Amino acid sequence: MKLKTTIAATILALMPGLASAYACNSAAKTDTASMSCAEGMVLDAATNTCVVATG
Repeated sequence: MKLKTTIAATILALMPGLASAYACNSAAKTDTASMSCAEGMVLDAATNTCVVATG
């Protein structure tokens, strides 16, 4: 009986940490990041980098 109680208490103690680890690596979040380019530069969608604006 004491072993079962110890195992149950350990599982309950670890659950919040496991839940947060899952949330950080969840596939539900998007894999995109927002960014902005410096003044005088624009985002090149093909390379996903900032390039000097011409024109």
